[in-house]
Amino acid sequence: MRKALLITIASLLSINCMAQELAFPFQGGNTVMTEFFKDSLKVSPQIIRAKASGLVIFKFSADEKGNIKNLVIYYADDAILAPPAIEALKKSNHKWIIPDNEKLHDFILPFVISFNAGNNTDRDTQNQQLNYLAKHKPILSRDQIPLNLTTLLPVIMVKYDATQ
Repeated sequence: MRKALLITIASLLSINCMAQELAFPFQGGNTVMTEFFKDSLKVSPQIIRAKASGLVIFKFSADEKGNIKNLVIYYADDAILAPPAIEALKKSNHKWIIPDNEKLHDFILPFVISFNAGNNTDRDTQNQQLNYLAKHKPILSRDQIPLNLTTLLPVIMVKYDATQ
């Protein structure tokens, strides 16, 4: 019993160590990727007016030159949240690093877009957000999406000022 427990713990530790050996798939690493997308994602006036917030998840492939291919919206809380993230993803061409001996590698990249309400959120802002939540239209996958050997990337958090 004790030997089995030690073997299990050793196996889990070795798996964890192997996962840490992978290079981060964006040139410059996680912090550079996060800053790149925060700088590149321009929140649209439509999002600001609606006080829209939510999650958008993309699945895409990168080729050996770092170009984005096969971009799919896997999920979006609302269609208006997707276009700014798509534009930011397009700007990331040639920045992706894929494992050796692969022609394409799949990635899943979530974006969370929200606004800074501040401490003194006015009644109009609250009403706009409630109106958005009541009327938003999610984009959902209606069919299977093969994930193959996909890498889930860290969430990109983007905030904008609600008072703009």
